[in-house]
Amino acid sequence: MLRVRQQVGCSDELISSCGNHGITIAMLDTGVAFHPDFDNRIIDFQDFVNGRKEMYDDSGHGTHVAGCLCGSGLLSGGKYRGIAPRSRLIVGKVLDYQGDGNIDVMARAMEWILDHICAYDIRILNISIGMDEHADNQRMQRLLSLVEEAWARGLVVVCAAGNMGPDPMTISPLGAGREVITVGCHEGGYFKDRQHLCENYSSRGPSPYALKKPDIVAPGTDIVSCNARVTKRGRYYRNAYVMKSGTSMATPIISGGLALLFQKYPFYTNAQAKQKLLYTSRDLNEPWNKQGWGMIQIDRLLK
Repeated sequence: MLRVRQQVGCSDELISSCGNHGITIAMLDTGVAFHPDFDNRIIDFQDFVNGRKEMYDDSGHGTHVAGCLCGSGLLSGGKYRGIAPRSRLIVGKVLDYQGDGNIDVMARAMEWILDHICAYDIRILNISIGMDEHADNQRMQRLLSLVEEAWARGLVVVCAAGNMGPDPMTISPLGAGREVITVGCHEGGYFKDRQHLCENYSSRGPSPYALKKPDIVAPGTDIVSCNARVTKRGRYYRNAYVMKSGTSMATPIISGGLALLFQKYPFYTNAQAKQKLLYTSRDLNEPWNKQGWGMIQIDRLLK
């Protein structure tokens, strides 16, 4: 995460300038595990898959995403700190240990988030998961209508583009909507000519509903973040961090940048935040269906 923060212009001084009062972000994923980097900032957890009460993550995906978003970097001396380390999370577990889920579970989780917007003052919804485009159309439309309702009620909804590229028209259905912020992956030349970069399989636009997708990109290759399988041996923790790649990792970079924006300018609306995010991005000179408006630049975003 250190090199990611450097790539997107997110210095420690910039984070500090946003104040100490973090916002609340909702996250739908595989859950979240206990990790010292989250302090006491996970304020609610609901398991829509197995109905368990305690916080857990039997996949590891959600914990990694949460670390990218708001991990404090405690166990790494700040090296693997997330983008918005003062943010609070409410987490809905909607995927099982293999990362599989279904539309009905997602819809129930969306209804739970909508019911708690005011109670937790939720500002952002992060969805770092894709959905099968061949799913039942009627049920998918119900889910998409709930996502649209979240936006209409003031949430910034940030969705992963998916990892089904490089063919066009491969954007995940959840990220295909006109209002949601759809996030692709791009390294901006950091790895030069290296093979197997996330940007090579990041899903491409357009979408059926908006000609210009994705909206924006962020780094997503070899991202080091919180490991759900962290263990404590005596005074020390082992396996605290793990490396993962995909648009799932790029998505919380965008959500984190927006969280800092709301920390600094709490009266921004979701539409204003989206506009400023896109207008301050860095053009990578790639086709629109690969980069959208370009790479997030958090230093520009917060000016």
